[in-house]
Amino acid sequence: MRALGGVMYSGNCLCGGVRFRIESALEGIQICHCSQCRRAQGTPFATNIPVALAAFVLTDGDELLAAYESSPGKQRVFCRRCGSPIFSKKATLPDVLRIRAGLLNEALPVEPVAHFYLDSKANWWPVKDELPRFSAGWVTPDA
Repeated sequence: MRALGGVMYSGNCLCGGVRFRIESALEGIQICHCSQCRRAQGTPFATNIPVALAAFVLTDGDELLAAYESSPGKQRVFCRRCGSPIFSKKATLPDVLRIRAGLLNEALPVEPVAHFYLDSKANWWPVKDELPRFSAGWVTPDA
């Protein structure tokens, strides 16, 4: 599948009620070990791909989307029918969605780029790769 002028990826929730496409190249996968992501996913970490809001197209299931504000200014959006987490978004980054990588249907041309929030990672999940590690969130030169 290709979008006009770029790549296109498709994704859906577990029940298939929520369907979307991403009309852009993908950034690297960010692995988040924070306690909120662990609880929201039911796994030791979340695998997120930052996607520009303008590149995200919801094709089905708008009525199935529900949002939960897990902390001030951060919403976690999920399918109200099957419970699949779809994306999260922050008020401080209104033009970016963090899509859950496991929802995408195509083989991904990107790999994990770093681990975040290792200070709160699950003690029972060892991190054994050589990716960059951060005790908290993403560090930007502007911060």
